[in-house]
Amino acid sequence: MEAKSDKGIILMNLGSPDSTAVPDVKRYLNEFLMDKRVIDYPYLFRLLLIKGIIVPRRAPKSAEAYQSIWWDEGSPLIVLTKQLQNAVQHDLAMPVEVSMRYGNPSQEEAFEKLLKQNPSLKEVILLPLYPHYAMSSYETAVEHAKAVHKKKGYAFKLNIVPPYYNEPDYINALAESMRPYVEQEYDHLLFSYHGVPERHIRKGDITGKHCMQVADCCHVDSPAHEFCYRHQVHITSELVAEKLKIPREKWSVTFQSRLGREEWLKPYTAATLEELPKKGVKRLLVACPAFVSDCLETLEEIAVEGKHSFISNGGDSFTMIPCMNVHPLWVQAVVKWMTALS
Repeated sequence: MEAKSDKGIILMNLGSPDSTAVPDVKRYLNEFLMDKRVIDYPYLFRLLLIKGIIVPRRAPKSAEAYQSIWWDEGSPLIVLTKQLQNAVQHDLAMPVEVSMRYGNPSQEEAFEKLLKQNPSLKEVILLPLYPHYAMSSYETAVEHAKAVHKKKGYAFKLNIVPPYYNEPDYINALAESMRPYVEQEYDHLLFSYHGVPERHIRKGDITGKHCMQVADCCHVDSPAHEFCYRHQVHITSELVAEKLKIPREKWSVTFQSRLGREEWLKPYTAATLEELPKKGVKRLLVACPAFVSDCLETLEEIAVEGKHSFISNGGDSFTMIPCMNVHPLWVQAVVKWMTALS
């Protein structure tokens, strides 16, 4: 459809280096890891830790990892997000742009593209491509967009879509994207979510007395759940497993991508992949619902490193279920939400 509207849409994802060259990866990691909502240490300590130790050591290894999954068209995350943009745009009259929390295209660039199409723009609907609320993902994306909006003094209203971890259209799209895989023979399904420090969960508890303090806190009603990543990923997993009729003993939840030595959400994906074959799990499926688009954390950390770990410890078959990417039901869900907000 031709995009003519006084409203616009921005699909906001995490981001990626501009290339696999070490300087580009280093630039990206500095921006990402210096974010106070990702590593929430005091600024000077964070500066010394990130720019003095972590990034110089991590950048060359990360560059190699990116090289192993990079597509001819560029970063898979960027390419897939733009494919989602095109698919959604096809069914909407409102213009649709893409922004990244880190790297390019920037939030300001996305705002300016919408304004160029319509200088009389009245409202921008921002859809963070993070289904779950976490300080280091959804929150930092939203707060960054708000900060750019305020700094530039834009006249248009910014309308932000809340987390949709339990929204029926999202659950349906996620489940149906997984269905062809769970209809095959397998022993176990692992829901592997990006991890966060346990400290972040406690810090985000608006009650100050619930998260990781109450027994089975994720299933005891509390206002804290609105901002609790741990609660939300468990709910997503339970709803998807229920929709796919997967017995409770045949699936579990783990957390990947741990950084540093402090305690992160458990159980850890890496350790679980080593242990499962010893428990008789020989055919494994892994889904990564924290991401709607495949990226380094799915294509390399899970599909390559995770598979190697599982197989080398006695597993027979390992299948990473792709993210929703541009699955028709996911595109339909986004179009439905945007239409309802327009």
